[in-house]
Amino acid sequence: MNLKRNILLALIASLTLGLAPFSPEPHIWGKLKWIAGGGDGMGLMDYWDTFMHGAPWMALILFIFLYLVRSFKKATDS
Repeated sequence: MNLKRNILLALIASLTLGLAPFSPEPHIWGKLKWIAGGGDGMGLMDYWDTFMHGAPWMALILFIFLYLVRSFKKATDS
């Protein structure tokens, strides 16, 4: 698995799909604020939408974490 390529792909997905639609504010940001405010009126489709827009961000975090762990492991093995 080429982690640098995966990080780049996840970054592109996060900045495009993860933030779309961009106006008046990024969609995922609005959903997270809605959930943080108690999620009143949110339906199943709203939670699914939050998951779909948040998936690229979670992948990006995972790939960066794996990259850092592997880098640290290489540094300590040397």
